[in-house]
Amino acid sequence: MIRLVFLLRRKSGMSLPDFQRYWRDEHGPLVASFQTRLGILRYVQVHTLEDAMNAAAATARGGMETPYDGVAELWWDSEDALAKVLATEAGRVAGTALLDDEKKFIDLANSPLYLTHELPQVNPSPENLLARPCSPLVKLYFPLRQHAQLSFADAQRYWRVMHGPLIRAQAHAMGILRYQQVHRFETPLEDELRKSRGTVTAPYLGHAEVWFDRTLARNGPEVAEAGRRAIEDEAKFIDFKRSAIWIAKERVFVDRI
Repeated sequence: MIRLVFLLRRKSGMSLPDFQRYWRDEHGPLVASFQTRLGILRYVQVHTLEDAMNAAAATARGGMETPYDGVAELWWDSEDALAKVLATEAGRVAGTALLDDEKKFIDLANSPLYLTHELPQVNPSPENLLARPCSPLVKLYFPLRQHAQLSFADAQRYWRVMHGPLIRAQAHAMGILRYQQVHRFETPLEDELRKSRGTVTAPYLGHAEVWFDRTLARNGPEVAEAGRRAIEDEAKFIDFKRSAIWIAKERVFVDRI
């Protein structure tokens, strides 16, 4: 299974509430109406929260990019399944309708999108954990780019083989309920999707996503030390200045998985 990740910045002059309202009330139902025609298995909107935690997390890493206004996430069985449906007449018509609507509220040039594979690291049981709007849960989103001296493959390997086990080992101390690494893979299909939208912002290596309960915030020296170790290891492969971090809420529009 693959996931399309579409990091969104709103059009100039549009407020965050207006952007998120249009996305939720107008665009979301439009995407859902094409779920069968486009073979979409799951569609989730991740709405960024204006929260002091965003600035605190960025400051702890020496400063980062401005958080995105939201993330559209869509799942298909495979890259081949997505390519085939986009090549059909019905798929082309649906894709054009969605792109026309995206232009109304998204700064497409500065909204990177890419295809990914999920690498679960810490999972609850059952795995249907969601940061719903009325839930105390939040989802931390961390799109990252590697240091210039690291190759794409080497950075993803370090993230997976070295950093992942470190976070898993101290997940309880950090209050992590769920943790996934979502790794981008390079494909001509990504290039086609970016070209059709005039996207100029470079894609990321992938992103980390963490779910936690803000009402169960942990304090104390053990928690502080776990956070310090995590950031110290992140610095070995992540270029913080070209990465971003924020917390968000999830809204599910399609779920056929």
